[in-house]
Amino acid sequence: MARTVTEWIGKTDDSTAPRLCQLRILDRQDNRCALTGHVFVPGDKIEFDHITALWLGGKNRESNLQAVLGVAHKRKTKVEAKVRAKVNANRAKHLLGKKSKSFQKPAGVKFNWGTGRYERAEQ
Repeated sequence: MARTVTEWIGKTDDSTAPRLCQLRILDRQDNRCALTGHVFVPGDKIEFDHITALWLGGKNRESNLQAVLGVAHKRKTKVEAKVRAKVNANRAKHLLGKKSKSFQKPAGVKFNWGTGRYERAEQ
């Protein structure tokens, strides 16, 4: 009869999975990268990535972790960062309204590039 092991759950979002948990994840994936299908060999940079990102409500637990190659993880993180920035911008726009300019030029003035100052516009 096989020994059953309870699932690892991180105490915080920054907790790193222990080595035995990492080995169970590798066994679950047949020692392959979850993103590329590459079979891991000695010398590969193996990283553990959240399947559902924490900012999307994913949990820091064994069932939400996958083993991936370092370069594939970097690509995935870059794409997720773009999506997150877009989501945050849209959320802010809908909740807070359109972003106002930080500086509004007073009426009747123009910028003089020679002096680097605003001057009264000639009429």
